[in-house]
Amino acid sequence: MHILLTNDDGIDAVGLRTLWESLQGIADLTIVAPMEEQSGMGMSVTYYGPLRAEKVQGFDHTPAWKIQGTPADCVKAGLGGILDSPPDLIVSGINHGSNAGRGIFSSGTAGCVIQGILQGVPGIAFSYTCCDTESFPHVKKYVTPIVQYVIDHPLPQGTFLNVNFPHEAIQGVKLARQGLSFWLESIEKKMHPEGHLEIHLGGLVNDPDEHPESDIALLKKGFVTAVPIHIKELTDLTHFEKSKTHFERHF
Repeated sequence: MHILLTNDDGIDAVGLRTLWESLQGIADLTIVAPMEEQSGMGMSVTYYGPLRAEKVQGFDHTPAWKIQGTPADCVKAGLGGILDSPPDLIVSGINHGSNAGRGIFSSGTAGCVIQGILQGVPGIAFSYTCCDTESFPHVKKYVTPIVQYVIDHPLPQGTFLNVNFPHEAIQGVKLARQGLSFWLESIEKKMHPEGHLEIHLGGLVNDPDEHPESDIALLKKGFVTAVPIHIKELTDLTHFEKSKTHFERHF
């Protein structure tokens, strides 16, 4: 097995090193990660200008690169030139902060594996719910068996696994549904002394009623959650079949 490790917190992040330490024994690894933190970048990519890529020391015999670009850039660069052949799996994280619920839409951690999915490579995104925790050694014993399970039981084409670790004592591991919670922007506006308007975006988590098997609900109970996210077919096929004729006749 050959696994590409990446993240959105940058090449020096503790979460990335935690993945590297956990997975050395089960696969050949290559690291391609951003030069600096790129949280909240989602699937953003750099369209103009070259991507600066530098080799990195400090991961023993593991080839490691840092890219001056977004998390998705790192995957594109890895698959498009740094690696001689596509990896069997992309593992992203471990993110400092939750990517449960609808947080995946702005997550650079998830954006890495989604970029891989689009190019036919399956992936796992790992996140830890407390962004204030500098290290999380207690989750290491769960990383290897989760990755090994995906190796032994491949995900359906077009599906990646979104894994979140609770901050509390871990009660077990659950396959979960994607929750509904997402970040709401608390907007503060003020005039700058130079005359232009400044808009400050804060973050508040909305609190909808969650399904008891959602990642949001299960994380609160102390479970590690793994949500299979399918992105191969995004079309609302029910609406497509129901409304196709009516819509086209309307014009």
